[in-house]
Amino acid sequence: MEQVSTVGLDIAKSVFQVHGVDEAGAVVIAKRLRRSQVIPFFRKLAPCLIGMEACGSSHHWARELGALGHEVRIMPAGYVKPYVKRSKNDAADAAAICEAVTRPTMRFVAVKSREQQSLLMLHRSRSLLIRQRTMLVNAIRAHLAELGIVAPVGLRGLKALLAVISDSEDERLPPLARCCLVSLAGALMTVEQEIASAERQILVWHRSNEASRRLASIPGIGPIIATALIASVADPSIFRSGREMAAWIGLVPKQNSTGGKERLGRISKQGDKYLRWLLVAGAMAVIRQGRKTGFAARPWLAGLAQRKPAKVAAVALANRIARTAWVLLARGGTYRQPALTTG
Repeated sequence: MEQVSTVGLDIAKSVFQVHGVDEAGAVVIAKRLRRSQVIPFFRKLAPCLIGMEACGSSHHWARELGALGHEVRIMPAGYVKPYVKRSKNDAADAAAICEAVTRPTMRFVAVKSREQQSLLMLHRSRSLLIRQRTMLVNAIRAHLAELGIVAPVGLRGLKALLAVISDSEDERLPPLARCCLVSLAGALMTVEQEIASAERQILVWHRSNEASRRLASIPGIGPIIATALIASVADPSIFRSGREMAAWIGLVPKQNSTGGKERLGRISKQGDKYLRWLLVAGAMAVIRQGRKTGFAARPWLAGLAQRKPAKVAAVALANRIARTAWVLLARGGTYRQPALTTG
């Protein structure tokens, strides 16, 4: 095992596949390991390059194996797939990972720390709770509509419906229906409290982190987006420019170019869906505010907002916000507002 220079590790919940080669590319190791055998196996192995696909628990194993002195690189699963030969199985996947990790043009995923993963977990939990809140609100509205009780869209309308549910003297609700709706209203209240708790924790973390506070100086970025960027972008240096980070988020047009002719389509939507949603939402807030107070600091955005639909302009602004965020993460500093234009 002293001859091993590169290892492809196909990770799973219980069974792991190892494929190791020497400097000449000859296969030295091809075996399965149980979960409990992974650390003892790599502890005995001389320091080498280990490749893994980005998937569940990959960051955990990257930290564990890195602590043993190995160089661990994580790759997007889509970039590894072309190296799989014929049939797909654990052994073929491990061999493909071993080959892909040595490619000079391969792109890698920075290993996240436990703190970053914990913060991202908080964001994911909040996002799940928001979806559950939406489901509960839609269920309450639909059930009451079946009984002829409707209310306007929005918080005011929801409060009116909740008042009907809590009013035991309102005879429009049969007793059995009221029992069901009281249960849904209680679940909605619990979810609201959990969302508020998650947002308080995010705000506390944001105030304690210097980089997150600097990101919040960018118009369109608040504590939620700033902390999500810090948690998702483990190492900004893996991007050569802000455009690369915007492309990673999925905020650049898809290309179908050939023969020297450039054909650009809609945004690719590849990458981090959660970050893209947050950045576009932040950009929409900037556009709404600009329509009230003017676009003196962003004349380009004023022209774009007049020519294009609001969401198209928001995606363009979200792209700029992402590029600016990369500059602050990679080079430091805070956002400086452009000089106001007059006339």
